Amino acid sequence: MKRQLLSAATALLLAGAGALAVTVPAHASTADVSVSFAGTVALDDCSGSVVSFANSSPSDPALVLTNGHCLESGMPDPGQVIVDQPSSRTFTLLDASGNGLGTLQADKVAYATMTNTDVTIYRLTNSYADIQNTYGISPLVMSESHPAAGASIEVVSGYWQTTYSCSIDGFVNQLDEGNWVWKDSVRYTPSCNTIGGTSGSPVIDTSTGQVVAVNNTGNENGESCTVNNPCEVDANGNVTVHQGTNYAEETYYIPACFGPGNQLDLTRAGCGLPRP
Repeated sequence: MKRQLLSAATALLLAGAGALAVTVPAHASTADVSVSFAGTVALDDCSGSVVSFANSSPSDPALVLTNGHCLESGMPDPGQVIVDQPSSRTFTLLDASGNGLGTLQADKVAYATMTNTDVTIYRLTNSYADIQNTYGISPLVMSESHPAAGASIEVVSGYWQTTYSCSIDGFVNQLDEGNWVWKDSVRYTPSCNTIGGTSGSPVIDTSTGQVVAVNNTGNENGESCTVNNPCEVDANGNVTVHQGTNYAEETYYIPACFGPGNQLDLTRAGCGLPRP
C-alpha cells in the first residue's frame, strides 16, 4: 500500500522538489489532453482528487476520491463496508501547478471499503459550484468505461505534487495483499514507480482526461502476498510476484452507485461496489 510513512517535515521538503506542471481539463473529450494537479488534493498521509460523475450538478455536494486504506479511522477489515460515517477530515486543494489553494472539509464518509477494491469517497461541505466560484477549480470526471490495456495514463499525487507517466500493462484477475483481496486490478508499466504517499492518487487516461482508477499499492521487496508486497493470482489460482510493480483499482463501476444529488445508492443498476 502506498500510504505515507515519512514524517510531515520530510514530506514538505520533498513535495516542492518534484512537481510537474501540466494542465488537465476536467471534462476533456479529445485525444492528447495534458494533465495537471488541478482538482487533486493532499491528505495528511495520502493523495486524492475532487471527482464528479456525468450526472452530477454544480449544486451537488462535491466528492473526494482516495483509498480505503487512507480512511482516518483505520483500514477497513476484509469484508467490511462503511457507509454514511460522520467525518470532519480536511483536504488541501491544489491548482494546476501543485500550489495549495485552500482547505476543503468533509462532513461524511459516503463510502469506504478494502474488499474487492480499495476506495474511500468523502462528501464535502462544499458544492462543485462553491469550489469553482472560490478557487476556479473544476472536478475530475470519473469514466464509466473499463480502462483499456496499453492506454497512456498519468498518476497524479497531490501529496507529493508529482506526476507519474506510464501505460496500463494489463489487468490482474486477483491481487492479494495481507488479508485483503482486490479484483480486476490495473497493473502499471515500470515507469509508474509510485511511492508512499501516492495512495489515493487519481489515475487519469490521457486520451480522455478522465479518472479510470485509483492508485493503491506495489510490491516493494519481492515478498509474496504480504502487506506492501501484493501477489497476483490468476483464474487458475497460480500465484506470481512482480517486485517493483505497482497497481491501481478500477473505478468505472462507481458512478452508477450515485444518484441525483450525489446520493449513494448501492442498489442502482450497474453499481459494482460491495454492499454492507
